[in-house]
Amino acid sequence: MSIEIDILNGDAAWSEVEPLYQAIWPPEVVAKLPWADIVSAHADMRVLLRDDMDDVVCHVGIYRREAKWNGRKVNIGGIGGVLTREDSRRRGYATIALDAAVRTLKDEGSVDLGLLFCEPRHAPFYIARGWTPFEGDIYAEQPGGRIRFTATLPHVFDLRRKLHRGTIDLCGLPW
Repeated sequence: MSIEIDILNGDAAWSEVEPLYQAIWPPEVVAKLPWADIVSAHADMRVLLRDDMDDVVCHVGIYRREAKWNGRKVNIGGIGGVLTREDSRRRGYATIALDAAVRTLKDEGSVDLGLLFCEPRHAPFYIARGWTPFEGDIYAEQPGGRIRFTATLPHVFDLRRKLHRGTIDLCGLPW
């Protein structure tokens, strides 16, 4: 089996990704998750892995954000919506897509760090791929105002800076 990797505009590619989201996170599943009530940002870009039939088997969203770390401006490259179709798991596709997303952020040259949020059960996957748990507080916007974001665990990836602790204000919605 061969895999094709596409990196596309986030909004333009949503129609291709939405069926994967619906298959993995249908409303009845999302309703039971710790982040069920969180309003999230839309991806700026999307990494899509396609199989021989041109079906999307894996997705990683890329988010760009000018945020604040300990009150200072920082450019964050967010990673979110890491999804692999049920029948395509355990083949390394999420690693390939994640690597492509990180490479995209590195190539931009202006992103200080990568930031993702995950449930505790997924943390070992990201740690094994070079992500470090962030020790500190994350703040984000929600329709009701600014909140301390604790729904999922933050992990960082060193790009231009090593920011492993402190306070990050996303200055917008989480992803």
